[in-house]
Amino acid sequence: MPVSSIDQVGVLLGATEWAPGLSCPSCGSFHVAQVLGDNGGVSYVCTACGHSWS
Repeated sequence: MPVSSIDQVGVLLGATEWAPGLSCPSCGSFHVAQVLGDNGGVSYVCTACGHSWS
């Protein structure tokens, strides 16, 4: 049975949804994903509240 793209996104988020020692400066959650930002820089996004920072 083929996996839907929604399921694939969930797997990818689950694999990246933890950055050691990082917590969201807005809500304090440790559910932080590391993402590529503009111009190849590294940014972070809180998967609990949606706050992003670099």
